[in-house]
Amino acid sequence: MTTVESLSDKLFKELDKASSLKQLEEMRVAALGKKGAITDLLKNMASLSLEEKKTYGQQVNALKENFATALEEKKKALEAKELEAKLQSERVDVSLPTVGKPEGKIHPVYQVLEEMLAIFNQMGFKLAEGPDIEDDFHCFEALNFPKNHPARQMQATFFMDGEEDLVLRTHTSPVQIRTMENIKPPIKIVAPGRTYRCDYDMTHSPMFHQIEGLIIDKTTNMGHLKGCLVEFAKAFFNVEDIPVRFRPSFFPFTEPSAEMDIGCSRENGEFKIEAGKGWMEVLGCGMVHPNVLKNCGLDPDEYQGFAFGCGIDRFAMLKYGIPDLRTFFEADVRWIQNYGFGALDVPNMIRGFAAGVQK
Repeated sequence: MTTVESLSDKLFKELDKASSLKQLEEMRVAALGKKGAITDLLKNMASLSLEEKKTYGQQVNALKENFATALEEKKKALEAKELEAKLQSERVDVSLPTVGKPEGKIHPVYQVLEEMLAIFNQMGFKLAEGPDIEDDFHCFEALNFPKNHPARQMQATFFMDGEEDLVLRTHTSPVQIRTMENIKPPIKIVAPGRTYRCDYDMTHSPMFHQIEGLIIDKTTNMGHLKGCLVEFAKAFFNVEDIPVRFRPSFFPFTEPSAEMDIGCSRENGEFKIEAGKGWMEVLGCGMVHPNVLKNCGLDPDEYQGFAFGCGIDRFAMLKYGIPDLRTFFEADVRWIQNYGFGALDVPNMIRGFAAGVQK
């Protein structure tokens, strides 16, 4: 009759010799399965007294638990060993010269961002940046959002777990607030970056890219805003007679406010700049609200200006005929090979943005 001690010695000796995950699985079934060796030990209990059954049962259960634990530890060690062997066998010497043309591509979002920044640089804007995680004051309160505004609710904003005052920024407008707090007018900046909202369809994504502009001085008006954005659109799309319209809108941080649409068609599953086929909203804009200026320590009787926010991803869709925003973030190599740019492709304003960063 097999005893608990003899079976234990046998199993652990075999476990020490195991050299593959396949062997471990076979040992697990042979020892712990319904017809396994440890299960068979319980058959010996029929001839034992009540007191002996109690002691014997405890010994068998202890063996079962110890062996299962040892199996799991051995499995982790073998998995780590196999992973290391695989990494070594697939190791690539990145210092070797490439053979043929490099396959890497620049993502359309970053190519378009460089194109936008190059245009705004030519217009005299400077670059400003800010954090992705913002506090309530810079993301909402300073921008004149009422306490009960829908953008503060869970369906629109990602709140940080356990931090009621911190959110993933829903726009890059907090950079405007930080700039006005720290820099004395005149101010002329653009602020690109990632933004986050609870939204997902063909033209929306939970994480997307924006670029916002801000001009603060003593004389800027709505006419300057319209002229700036129309000239930007002409340069970006390289279309002199580009179809553009401005519609009255509402934003808590601007007054008056407007949305800018670009004429486009969606025939054959592609976006094209074209008049008379339809419209696509590409940005919001307006004159900076006096309350926003006050919140940043500026006198609205002395200073005024305008602000605008563009969706970089949407501009990429329009310019390069990309039908679905969601594909931008799916990491599909075939997609990037089709829509991506070569490393030496130059933005349409000759160079990227080289102006200093303002924070």
